[in-house]
Amino acid sequence: WMLATALATAALATTGAASTTAAAAPAPAAAAADRCTTFGPNADLHDCDLRKADLVGVNLTGADLNGANLREADLTGVKLTDANLSFAHLKFANLTRADLTRANLTRANPDDANLTDANLTDANLTDAILKFTNLTRANLTRANLSANLDGANLTSANLSLADLHDAEL
Repeated sequence: WMLATALATAALATTGAASTTAAAAPAPAAAAADRCTTFGPNADLHDCDLRKADLVGVNLTGADLNGANLREADLTGVKLTDANLSFAHLKFANLTRADLTRANLTRANPDDANLTDANLTDANLTDAILKFTNLTRANLTRANLSANLDGANLTSANLSLADLHDAEL
């Protein structure tokens, strides 16, 4: 019996067969680092530090960016349809031509950001800070703009059916 066990163990070692020992789970910091570098639809990027990231044209449909730091990030043409950007830090971010249809930007901070030609149809910007944000030609149809819009540039923006109840202008 002992000889059979020794031979079986040697055979496993030489054939490279999987051992019965489970691989160690990645450390929490390593898992977060991996999570924060994987971009695409439904990506889990909550609380990630993406300052100055170049995400031009990336498809982040349905992504979770809750609390993410996107300060000075280049999000030109990014697709953020149905994305969660609540509590996201977007100060000085470039979201020119971004698609934020139905995005949740509750309590987000895109002040001084550039949202020129962005689509924010049906977006929720409740309590967002949009101070000095450039919303030139942005589509804000049916958007909830109960937000701080002090100094925001709304030149030629589409505000059809937008909810400006409690907005600070």
